[in-house]
Amino acid sequence: MGIPSGISQTTLKLRIRKGQIVTVEAIIFDKDGTLFDFQRSWGAVMAELLASSVPTDRLEAAAFALGFDFEQTRFLPGSVAVAGTSNEMAYVLAPYMQGGEQEALHVIDAMSNRTPMVPTVDLASCLDGLRQEYVLGLVTNDSEARSRCQLEAAGIADCFAFLAGCDSGYGSKPAPEPLLAFAKATSIAPERTLMVGDSQVDLMAAKAAGMRPIAVLTGVAGAEELAHNADVVLSDIGQLADWIVG
Repeated sequence: MGIPSGISQTTLKLRIRKGQIVTVEAIIFDKDGTLFDFQRSWGAVMAELLASSVPTDRLEAAAFALGFDFEQTRFLPGSVAVAGTSNEMAYVLAPYMQGGEQEALHVIDAMSNRTPMVPTVDLASCLDGLRQEYVLGLVTNDSEARSRCQLEAAGIADCFAFLAGCDSGYGSKPAPEPLLAFAKATSIAPERTLMVGDSQVDLMAAKAAGMRPIAVLTGVAGAEELAHNADVVLSDIGQLADWIVG
């Protein structure tokens, strides 16, 4: 039988994978911990922020509240920094800093704006290959403007047909609204969309939106934690294309 008009060879394989109709037309990615390695991008910078902004006698308590191992410069599972917004981080850190929440937010945003992001894979090659077959989107709990700047710096901004941050007007994950906004903007049904992320927040958002949750291990959470809510746990997004058609 020939391939129906408008359906690629890859999509046809998806339609018969394991005897089930699992057609995929779109993929939404999280940003931090998915496109960019979370620990390598943020660990040392967060240690610098704490050391420069929090009094020494409050440093240990501040790191604990944030979910951060200061000595190892590593975030711990469940850290608010993993999937929280800048406002949520500021709320946690403000009691340990000299100023209030607005000052904490200013410090966090300044840190975020100067952080060199470390890609998890060769992003340009990986995403360019995927966008030949699927419509790509990005939904992050970071701000839209900062996210766009980071994508442009990595040379991948043009890969995405849709970008939503926590301040784009759709809310933030784990609420499904930003994912459903992608579905509306692209006219692609949620059940034909994968949501790829490194945290429970991403997987919960995917399920709430009726999308397929895919986990990667380039964030803070481990495979055992993520497996409960994910269709599959991959080492990184570089394995995604083969998994889809495998």
